[in-house]
Amino acid sequence: MLSNLKKILYVEDDEDIAVVATMTLEEIGGFEIKHALSGSLALELLASYDPDLILMDVMMPGMDGVETYKEIRNLEKWESIPVIFMTAKAQTHEQKTYMDLGAIGVVVKPFDPMILCKTIKGFWDKHTV
Repeated sequence: MLSNLKKILYVEDDEDIAVVATMTLEEIGGFEIKHALSGSLALELLASYDPDLILMDVMMPGMDGVETYKEIRNLEKWESIPVIFMTAKAQTHEQKTYMDLGAIGVVVKPFDPMILCKTIKGFWDKHTV
């Protein structure tokens, strides 16, 4: 299992949120980020980008985060890539649903940019132990 997180595929349809999160992840976290505006674009980018982790919004038009997650799990090379969901649907039962699917964590929106990297690293570290 990988222990060093470097490359994140970030799937978010809201460009304003994406700008803030991408800047935070790159400048504070030191991560290499590739942003996809949709689930279908994320599926297209997987092979060429080869991320260590996927950070994915849940509510997106077209293919939502859960549908995208399920499609990724059907791809042999990506069936076990760690995924963290980001969502405003943060009630306990909703977060449990995402974790039961196999996500390694859930980031609640609105998120605090100052702790976003620490939160993601915490999920990653817990997952790779």
